Amino acid sequence: MIKKRDVHESQALFELMTHPDVYPYVRQKATSSEELLFMIKQMIEAEERGELISRTILDEWGNPAGTISLFDVQNNSGFLGTWLGKPYHGLGYNQAAKEAFFNELFFELGIENVYLRIRKTNLRSQKAAEKLPYVVLANETNKALYDEINKEENLFNLYVISRDLYTLVHMRTQGETENALEA
Repeated sequence: MIKKRDVHESQALFELMTHPDVYPYVRQKATSSEELLFMIKQMIEAEERGELISRTILDEWGNPAGTISLFDVQNNSGFLGTWLGKPYHGLGYNQAAKEAFFNELFFELGIENVYLRIRKTNLRSQKAAEKLPYVVLANETNKALYDEINKEENLFNLYVISRDLYTLVHMRTQGETENALEA
């Protein structure tokens, strides 16, 4: 479902990224597949330095479908950035990729908090975030960070996923699945 970034994916990802329904929401925009190739090389190097964590989202056949990344990693926290190509919208890839990515972040890499900065006009992403039982609106509880991401203009809502809440929900869900299998 997800794998470490690879420069060989630049052409396929660029084609998916440039769709008008996707491009406005991509954090690291490229204007050509060559530029994206260069950006992927930089991201791989930044991950080696501990500045970000980035994965490619794959479809059932191993083809690139989008990306999921944790940007601005500091103090075991960072900002989530994810996008899917238009052909993959509404098919469950986003949620499956997030589950796999959060498991890696929280249970393997020691991340404590994942923040989501979502434009107040991006209702699709807000609804997707609010569907997840471990996502909490943090505009008031993390006021300093909320003010920082909106210092220019009040454009974003701030959400947080803590390792503790994610773990609790994950354990409860696993317990319910095991109980259902026993019944």
